[in-house]
Amino acid sequence: MGWFLIPFDNLLCMVLGISFTVGFSSLLVIVVPAVLGVSIGIRRLYMKSLLKVFEWATVRMERGAKEKNQHLYKPYSNGIIAKELSSLEQEIQELRASGTTLSSEPEFEMADIMYFCRRGVESIVDDEVTKRFSAQELESWNLLTRSNFNARHISLRLSVLWGLGLFIRYGFLLPLRVTLAASGIGLLVVLTTIVGFIPSGWLRTYLSEKIHLMSYRICVRSLTAIITYHNSENKPKNGGICVANHTTPIDVIILANDGCYSMVGQIHGGLIGVVQRAMVKSSPHIWFERSEVKDRHLVAERLSNHVADKTKHPILIFPEGTCINNTSVMMFKKGSFEIGCTFYPVAIKYDPRFGDAFWNSSKFGMVNYLLRMMSSWAIVCSVWYLPPMSREEGEDAVQFANRVKAAIATQGGLVDLLWDGGLKRGKVKNTFKEEQQKLYSKVLVGDQEDQGEDRPQEDEEEEEGDQNEDRPLEDYTPRPLEDCSLRLQEEEEERGSETPMKDQ
Repeated sequence: MGWFLIPFDNLLCMVLGISFTVGFSSLLVIVVPAVLGVSIGIRRLYMKSLLKVFEWATVRMERGAKEKNQHLYKPYSNGIIAKELSSLEQEIQELRASGTTLSSEPEFEMADIMYFCRRGVESIVDDEVTKRFSAQELESWNLLTRSNFNARHISLRLSVLWGLGLFIRYGFLLPLRVTLAASGIGLLVVLTTIVGFIPSGWLRTYLSEKIHLMSYRICVRSLTAIITYHNSENKPKNGGICVANHTTPIDVIILANDGCYSMVGQIHGGLIGVVQRAMVKSSPHIWFERSEVKDRHLVAERLSNHVADKTKHPILIFPEGTCINNTSVMMFKKGSFEIGCTFYPVAIKYDPRFGDAFWNSSKFGMVNYLLRMMSSWAIVCSVWYLPPMSREEGEDAVQFANRVKAAIATQGGLVDLLWDGGLKRGKVKNTFKEEQQKLYSKVLVGDQEDQGEDRPQEDEEEEEGDQNEDRPLEDYTPRPLEDCSLRLQEEEEERGSETPMKDQ
C-alpha cells in the first residue's frame, strides 16, 4: 500500500512547491514595482494579447453562426429610436400644421394627443435613464459568459478557449488578486495606525502619503488595473475639491493611485469601519455619523474648514451620489458647489471589453461585485485631469455644477443628462410632470396674456390688480427643461448631501 502512496505524496509536494514558488515570485514581481511606483510593462502586454484573442473569438463566433444560419444579437450603441432635439411647442405646432384645418385661436386639438402618445412609447421602448443603471453592452465577445448575449455552443475551438480562460481567471488570477487585495488593505491598516502615533509634522505627513500611495497601488494591481492618466499638470492641489463622475467604488482607488486625497463619507462598521478609523489616524479625512449626514450646514462647514487649510489634501467627491454605467453623467448635487474654493474636475472612462466596472448595487452586493471584478480579465480605464474651475460672478451653485458636469461629459465622451441618479430606486418627481403640463399650457394659452397689457386701467387698485395678472409670461409659464433641474436639486439637497464613499 505504501508503494502507491509515496509517489502520490511526492507528486503532491512537488505541485505545492511549484505553486508556492510561482505565487511568491508573482507577488514579488507585482508588489515591488507597486511599492516603488513603477511599471515594467507586463500589464499592457497582457492587455494587447487579450485584444487579439477577443478579435479572433468574435470573428470565429460570427463565422460559426453564419455557417449554422444562426442570428447573433447585436446591441444598438446609439439607441433604437432616432430622436430629434426639439421643444414641445415646436413639435405640436408641426403636428397641427400637418392637419387639414388650422385654428386661428390657441385651443386644444385632438392631434396634440399624438405627441404625448409618441413620447410615451419612446420612453417605454428606449428609455434614456433606466438603461444607465444596467451593464454597458459590448460589440464583441470578451470570453465572459456574463457579457455574451449569444451564450450557446458554436464551435469546439471556441468552447475550449472559453474553458481555458475560465481556468486562468478562477484558478490563477482570482487567488492571486485576493492575496494582493488583502495585503494592500492589511498594510494600509497596520502602517497608518503606527504612523498615527507620530506627532503631527512633516514626517508624519510624508510617511502617511507614501503609505497611502503604496497601499492603493497594491490594490490597483489586485484588479490588474491598467490606467492611463492624461494632463497631469491639472492634478488637484491642496485646498481644493476634486469632483469626478461615478461608476464604481473603485473610482477612489483609481484616483488615489496617482495622488493623495481626503475622503468624505459616512462612518461604517465592520471591515470598512476598521479601515476608516485607521486612515483618519494619519491623514485628515472627513467621516460623518449617520445622523450628521443629512445636516447640510454641518457638512458644508466641515468641508469649508478643510479646504481653508492649504496644508490638507484635496477633498474627493462624487456629486452624482450613485453609480452610473459609464455611458453618461447624470445630475450633480449642488451641495459641494456652494463652497467657495477651486474645483478640479476629473473624467473617468472605463473600457468594458476587459471587464464591466459598473456596480449595479440594486442587483449585486459588495462581496458579489468584488468577486466579479476580480474574476474579470482586467480593469482598463483612462483618467483626464481637467483645468481647475471656479464659480463665475453671478453664477449660482446649480449653474456651476452643470458647467462642471458638462466639461466632464465632453472630455470623457459621455452623455450629459439632466436626470437625477436617484431614479435608480425612486420614481420621477412631480416637478418634471408639472413642468411638462406647464409647457403644454403655454401652447394652449398662446399670446393672450400679452394682449392684457394694452387694457385701460380705471383706478390705482385696478392697475395693481392688472399688473398682478398681466405679469410677464415667464413668471408662470414653464422654464426650459434645464432649469427644472434647479428645483430637483433643491429637493435632493433637502434629503441629504453627497456620499462619495458609498453608492446611495
